[in-house]
Amino acid sequence: MFEVRERFKLSEKFLEQFKDQQPAWGPLGYVTFKRTYARVVQLDGEEERTEEYWETVRRVVEGCYTIQLNHCKNLKLPWIPYKAQKSAQEMFRLMWDFKFLPPGRGLWMMGSDYIYERGSAALNNCAFVSTDEIEVSFSEPFCFLMDMSMLGVGVAFDTKGAGKVFVQNPQQAGYTHVVEDSKEGWCDLVRCLLDAYIGIGKRPAHIDYSKIRPIGSPIRTFGGIAPGNGPLIECVKNIDRILEPRVGERITSTDITDLMNVIGKCVVSGGVRRTAELALGSVDDEEYLKLKDPKLHEEKLREWRWASNNSVLAETGTDYTEIGAQTAKNGEPGYFWLRNAQAYGRLKDGENWVDEKVAGTNPCAEQSLESFEICNLVETFPSRHENIVEYKRTLKFAYLYAKTVTLIPTHNERTNAIMLRNRRIGLSQSGIVESFDKHGRRAHFQWCDEGYEYISKLDRIYSQWLCIPESIKKTSVKPSGTVSLLPGVTPGIHYAHSEYYYRTIRLDKTSPLTESIKRAGYRMEESVYGDNTIVVYFPVHQEHFSRSKDDVSIWEQVENVAQVQHYWADNQVSATVTFRPEEARDIPKILELYETRLKSISFLPLTDHNYPQAPYQTITKEAFDQASAKLTILDFDSINTDEAMDIFCDGDKCEIAPVAAPQTEEIEFADESEAGTPAEQTAPSPAQTEPITARNEDEKEPIPAE
Repeated sequence: MFEVRERFKLSEKFLEQFKDQQPAWGPLGYVTFKRTYARVVQLDGEEERTEEYWETVRRVVEGCYTIQLNHCKNLKLPWIPYKAQKSAQEMFRLMWDFKFLPPGRGLWMMGSDYIYERGSAALNNCAFVSTDEIEVSFSEPFCFLMDMSMLGVGVAFDTKGAGKVFVQNPQQAGYTHVVEDSKEGWCDLVRCLLDAYIGIGKRPAHIDYSKIRPIGSPIRTFGGIAPGNGPLIECVKNIDRILEPRVGERITSTDITDLMNVIGKCVVSGGVRRTAELALGSVDDEEYLKLKDPKLHEEKLREWRWASNNSVLAETGTDYTEIGAQTAKNGEPGYFWLRNAQAYGRLKDGENWVDEKVAGTNPCAEQSLESFEICNLVETFPSRHENIVEYKRTLKFAYLYAKTVTLIPTHNERTNAIMLRNRRIGLSQSGIVESFDKHGRRAHFQWCDEGYEYISKLDRIYSQWLCIPESIKKTSVKPSGTVSLLPGVTPGIHYAHSEYYYRTIRLDKTSPLTESIKRAGYRMEESVYGDNTIVVYFPVHQEHFSRSKDDVSIWEQVENVAQVQHYWADNQVSATVTFRPEEARDIPKILELYETRLKSISFLPLTDHNYPQAPYQTITKEAFDQASAKLTILDFDSINTDEAMDIFCDGDKCEIAPVAAPQTEEIEFADESEAGTPAEQTAPSPAQTEPITARNEDEKEPIPAE
């Protein structure tokens, strides 16, 4: 897939100063890292442990520069070893000091043999696929979603294929279809069944699942254990439940959404993995807009329609009166203005139409994407910088990481044809509100403006050195999630919960982390939901705090999004704007007034979550001091904590927890997919509550980062 002639190595003398050291973790940083990003290290004999942070950063940095090195070697381009070593050491220090971080996908996969052998898809966060051409290849969008989801890539889709094909009664062949024990094997079966429903090929008389390894079998490639064949068997049954009643009729937006949802459910079955799906429907499609109405579709909502957040393709001039009122009830639908994404980069720069092939967005709506395109993100933390010069230096290395990911093709030829042309990346920011409080709002937007111009300059220089196209778009704001927990900054553009609060996370009862956490003095409880998990309470004091999300109006939040879209994001800003009950009536007005200044937005009502063990719980300073006084240093030395990984879009809203999954054992897809317990649980599952879903230095020569 990617020829590696030579491996780049950081200086051992340089690395010695970081061994046996820990960075300045946020309150949940070390635990999050150990349970989510640290890969297994094989010691002498059969003993195993997971990486310490310096080892993860080494793997990521060495992987990044190995890709650059071999790209240059393969194309016979200039490479200056001593400058590359100096550059790599600076990237290491910036990651160590939490000035920037790759996405969780990068922390987990960069530098692993998997990437060189099987392509870069697993380094990418999210994707989009359109159904606009399903009359040409009916099964392809559904199989693309399944394939990428099993690699941990969140996928959004549209319903433009509605009405374009007739559902037929499948003809049956006399052969037995044997499902191979791989993600390709699972996708091949789904492709065969779907195509048979429109008269392409025939349905096998029998399906043999015997090659799929049983539940509990270890998966060495990604870690975790196998799910068995149960999720796939149920997926086949659900496909039949959806399409059999539709024989003789045209495919509808409901059929498309349901098929994507049952495939997503298949990927997450077992309660451990998660999927990120976003549906994009027409603003005029009344049936689509009612898909999640519990009064009309309670059974299907609980069975599989929980698997996607549903948004609409809005247009300038849309009447938002009724649809805005629907959003005000529970946060759906969200909104994506396709023309704005096609016509604009940063709003400040006016229309340019360089991205006119955009067809949709990713599940968290921070990246403009063509159909079958995937997105590669990296996260910077401006609140952890003192001045613009320092921040621009960080942007240089964040850019280098993101651009490097585009040097490796994926396993999907159609995706490569787009990715290698666009070289789309997304340099994101987290802790934006903290930066407002620390540097001032005007100063932050000045940083955004100067930073964007600097990134654009870097892209011209480094694209020439690497002999590849400049990136069609370069900046965005992702919602963040577990990555922002490592340094302990607020995620994305969102406000803090409060100045002092408990942040809870859930661990499996069998997790090797629990004993160390208990010894360190953290409050721990068994889950009240009987889901075999332990709830851990982490006391948090929010630095650079001025106001909580409860104190900020819906109008100010939307204006923040518009300003960042203006000065920073040439892709998009992922934002879930929270609103109080008395503000709900303003949503149609906001959509009308801001439709020319936004590319995407979603809303979520602020409610008092009275359920126990909520993820955020406000406490007093006295309670924080009391809880903190009991804590000692966390020690995970020699513990194998290989139980979870970063997943999908890193956002609370675009990760949808499974409901009524067919099995309860830990899940892993044989051979290919990404394992992981949920990085965090934002609320009880919809099976337990009412469903809530929504959503300064010039570069003188083209050589590795001097």
